[in-house]
Amino acid sequence: GQIIPTPLHLEMERSYLEYAMSVIVGRALPDVRDGLKPVHRRILYAMYELGLTPDRPYRKCARVVGDVLGKYHPHGDQSVYEALVRMVQDFSSRYPLLAGHGNFGSVDDDPPAAMRYTETRLSSVGYNSLLEGISEAVVDFTNNFDNSQQEPAILPAQLPILLLNGCSGIAVGMATNVPPHNLNEIVDGLIALIDNPGTTDEQLWQIIPGPDFPTGGEITDRSGIVEAYSNGRGTITVRGVAQIEQIAIDGKRRRERTAIVVTELPYQVNKSAWIEKLAELVNIGRIEGIADLRDESDRQGMRVVIELKREADPRDILRTLYQQTALQSNFGAIFLALVDHKPCQLSLKRLLEEFLKFREETLTRKYRDQLEQTGQRLHLVDGLLLALDNLRTVISILTESPDGSTASARIQAELSLSSIQADSVLAMPLRRLTGLERQKLETEQNDLQVQIQQLEILLSQRHELLKGLKKELRSLKRQFGDARRTRIITQSAQLPEPPKTEVISQANILTLSVNNSLVWRTNQQWTAALKEPLIYAESIDPQNKSPLLVITESSKVFAISLERRSSRAQLFSSLLPKSAQHEQIISHLFLPNDSSQLDLLLLSASGKIKRLPAKELESVGSRGVSLMKLKEGETLAKVSPYHSGQHLAIATSRGRILHIKSISEVLPPTSRAAQGIQALVLAPEETIVGTQAMSEKDELLLVSQQGYLKRLPLKVLRACKFGDTGAIALQLSQKNDQLVAMLSTSLGDSVLVLTSLNRSLKLSLSSVPLLDRTSPGEFMTQLKPNETIKLVKTQDLRL
Repeated sequence: GQIIPTPLHLEMERSYLEYAMSVIVGRALPDVRDGLKPVHRRILYAMYELGLTPDRPYRKCARVVGDVLGKYHPHGDQSVYEALVRMVQDFSSRYPLLAGHGNFGSVDDDPPAAMRYTETRLSSVGYNSLLEGISEAVVDFTNNFDNSQQEPAILPAQLPILLLNGCSGIAVGMATNVPPHNLNEIVDGLIALIDNPGTTDEQLWQIIPGPDFPTGGEITDRSGIVEAYSNGRGTITVRGVAQIEQIAIDGKRRRERTAIVVTELPYQVNKSAWIEKLAELVNIGRIEGIADLRDESDRQGMRVVIELKREADPRDILRTLYQQTALQSNFGAIFLALVDHKPCQLSLKRLLEEFLKFREETLTRKYRDQLEQTGQRLHLVDGLLLALDNLRTVISILTESPDGSTASARIQAELSLSSIQADSVLAMPLRRLTGLERQKLETEQNDLQVQIQQLEILLSQRHELLKGLKKELRSLKRQFGDARRTRIITQSAQLPEPPKTEVISQANILTLSVNNSLVWRTNQQWTAALKEPLIYAESIDPQNKSPLLVITESSKVFAISLERRSSRAQLFSSLLPKSAQHEQIISHLFLPNDSSQLDLLLLSASGKIKRLPAKELESVGSRGVSLMKLKEGETLAKVSPYHSGQHLAIATSRGRILHIKSISEVLPPTSRAAQGIQALVLAPEETIVGTQAMSEKDELLLVSQQGYLKRLPLKVLRACKFGDTGAIALQLSQKNDQLVAMLSTSLGDSVLVLTSLNRSLKLSLSSVPLLDRTSPGEFMTQLKPNETIKLVKTQDLRL
């Protein structure tokens, strides 16, 4: 009856976080150990309980769904049935975990029949690799939703199903999209890591060259694979398989026509939707040279015939199909899974290592249980044999004892047996008194002793356990391995690109000065422009249609069109909407042609950081959108472009730097609505002065307000975690001094220094000394008395 007043915003924040973690852990993301989401794990275990093993008859899917809903998964029946169907479809799963009988849909996105018509059971690979030998001794069990019975928290997977079948899922603020792989290659990779834990990523990629999709196709570029395997995130370009053939018209060989025949499509491409889209492009004139289009697919495989007109070049048409249709698609790989109930973005090697770690733990628990069971049985057999050796004593005790408990106590006392052994002797049938039965007990005793010795060796000697693990993996490879379906082609094997015509035009120069004046000048005006301090300059074609993106302190980004921009000087802020003209401009950029390979790191003034895919900015208009959720009174401090594999350095005014390695693993990409996580905690009056994504081999340029500067290798700074204090990188020798700039020396050969007296000084980086972390730096001799440094910028002259 007690009422506790709670602020609404705090209750909403707590409740939403609980909901988000519930979705992440309990529904959307797979566990790195068995590679399954809870719904798939519950379906498989419910079928195991029903006895639907590969050697048993099929059972109606409605029965399976009913058991799953009633015992383990209290959600909608359609969601459970859809998950079951995907585990049956051989075009969705590389190694289907369930076998189906009936209509389970098609690659044309035809819906499966209702669950009352279809039947299912466990497939051989599903049973052998996930459920064989499951028990509470091998894996942890937990209560189901109503505490009425137990369900496994994880299945004792013998193969990394997450890599074999892949997985896709959308959680709150994060997503996973793991591509499927070939079983033979994955097993070889696991064995290589067992033999040599120090196997490098490059050596592992030689064994596992790339994904292996169930629908085949071709991977045209290895760079996306390397990025995904090394950082856990990358874009893999997949194209369908097509041949150019000569086919007869109306069955007459004399009348032939050139045709493009498509026999494989990229993974998850709907064949009927692709054909419909292609027909639409032909009808509206976007694609020319196609005379007829028909689908000749049957039970033997896919065959889509595209007849061409006589004057059409089949290679040009095929190249157009790759460019304008889903015949060539990008698979955005995200290796995100739960590790110790926490979402982590993993590299290929880390994912395999986590599976091997789990498998070793599972085998250890299995062997310990077997050792315990075998020891208990040997204990009983020893008691029975001892009783047979003293049979007359046992008979005498039985005939003289008034009841069973007395007999048991006397047997324990006179033969030195345990209570369990004594009970076993009392329960021994008379046929055990024969010579043949005694021989069987002696044989069993010897076998149990050998088994115990073998199990003790496996548990005490890790290399013997790993040897057994390798033997198990090779057995599964022989049983379920198959040939690769997806081909990885080299650049030389691809279609040649058409020659590009170089357009030579009168380029214009876009400049941004320190007083935020945006000037659109011609080449002739460029020389005069160099007389004022410039912090940005870029050569742009007059026909450029790519907008300039401007990010303000409120974390809003606006797109400014540069087409037909006049050459007179304009105040930069006047080009923004009126509501944003009073805001400070934090950053500005042009998006690259392929923005999928670029992220932005956004850092607030209070030290919160988030990672935003640059493709989120592709649809930004002049009205602007928000990039980061900020609390009231909070502002955006820094924006830094980030490419996969780079390190991060965050500098504060007190001269400390937070160095973060492997950003991809600790800072997953989030949506524009996300708030970010706390990167570091600032002291009173301490501010953030710089953030830079860079290579570990790069150097930092550190500049203080009083004119002290130095270069410092990034690698000398210890690697930290978000929330750490970082390390002092510049010792401030004066009380009124502070760090005002941190830049990467890889951004250019010189920087522009702006002072409190409105002077601009060009500083060559080669003249800045390379010092250690504890050094205060050297004084900049060009400064006048009482002159301080206000701003340091790179002068990017890409002309």
